[in-house]
Amino acid sequence: MSHSTDSFRPSRTPRSPRAPQCRRLTAALLTGLVGLLLTTGCARQQYFPERAAAAYPHELHAASSVDIQVFRDETNIELVNATATTYRDFKLWVNQRYVKDIDRLAAGETRRFSLWDFYDERGEVMNAGGFFRFFAPDPVRLVQIQVDDESPLIGLIAIPAEPLEERDRTR
Repeated sequence: MSHSTDSFRPSRTPRSPRAPQCRRLTAALLTGLVGLLLTTGCARQQYFPERAAAAYPHELHAASSVDIQVFRDETNIELVNATATTYRDFKLWVNQRYVKDIDRLAAGETRRFSLWDFYDERGEVMNAGGFFRFFAPDPVRLVQIQVDDESPLIGLIAIPAEPLEERDRTR
């Protein structure tokens, strides 16, 4: 008794002539997506030499501070100079990374600076936050003045930003 092996195979539903094309298209899209994710995930930091600033002078770091208060207000910082000293032509350092050249901060003066104007040694801008930003803004924790290339840095008093929930409760 001879039986054909074909009779024991389960019957298959006929495939659409478009099925191989859909599978190829799906495979191509998935391959492209994986390739895109791999290349952007391994991308190096962008470098903007025209915006690059000096590297933080670790050798000038000092533990002392003066009575200049720094308040963060959204994407800006506000400096309140409560001293009798006027500072001219200095570098303002934020978080030992970002720097901006400042022409003058007079005794008793209050000045406001955009955090978007602070750059690091690679030319990257500080993540100041804002309405259309995806990531949380960088906190302002350490602010210092560099008056020249040899003098120790002058620490300022960075006042922590009040959480929005706290600010809204007090109003």
